[in-house]
Amino acid sequence: MIGFFIALISGALMSIQGVFNTQVTKASSIWTANIFVQFTALLVCLAAWLFADRSSLVQMFHTQPKYMLLGGAIGAFITYTVIKSMDALGPARAVMLIVTAQLIVAYVIELFGWFGVEKQPWEWRKAIGMAVAIVGIILFKWK
Repeated sequence: MIGFFIALISGALMSIQGVFNTQVTKASSIWTANIFVQFTALLVCLAAWLFADRSSLVQMFHTQPKYMLLGGAIGAFITYTVIKSMDALGPARAVMLIVTAQLIVAYVIELFGWFGVEKQPWEWRKAIGMAVAIVGIILFKWK
C-alpha cells in the first residue's frame, strides 16, 4: 500500500517540477535550467546521503551491466523533454502523454524482460487498459 502512495506523490511531484522547470526556462534557457535542476538535485541527494545513508559511493560502480549507470544522463534528457512538451502542449496534455508513454514502454520492458526485469506474460487486461489511456488522450484533446 505504501508503494501506491509513493507513486501518487511521485506523479504529483513530476507534474509540479515540470511546471517549475518550464517557468525557469522562460527566464534563462532550456540547458541553463536543466543544469540548475540537475545541480540542485545533486545537492539534495548529497545532503540526504550524508544524513541518512553513508553507504560507499564506489559500490555503485560495481553495477552490471555498466549501461545501467546512464540513469542520470537519461534524467537530463527527461528534464529537457518534459520542459519542451509542457511549453508546447501545456501541463495537462503533456503529462497525459508522458504518463501514457511511460506505461506503454514499461509494459513492453516487462513483456520482453529487458534490462534485467523479470519477463511477464501478455495480458489482454493490461493492453485494454493502455488502449483506454490512449482513447482518454484523444478525448482530452478533442475540441
